[in-house]
Amino acid sequence: MIGIFKTNIATQSESYNVLKAIQQHFDVGQCNVDIEDCDRVLRIVDLKVPEDKMMEFVRMQGFLCEALE
Repeated sequence: MIGIFKTNIATQSESYNVLKAIQQHFDVGQCNVDIEDCDRVLRIVDLKVPEDKMMEFVRMQGFLCEALE
């Protein structure tokens, strides 16, 4: 499953830190944050956990995270 989320991650440094935390805590494929997009889209390939669990994890890192349809 591919997870696509709206965030408020604004910088490359924030993106790096969040992606590193995700990869350390979850078994996921490629993931990235498009900080140029107005929704600052977090995209996670091969997401194996429920979306709500991933959203809660990103929120615990201090960022907004909502599922995009």
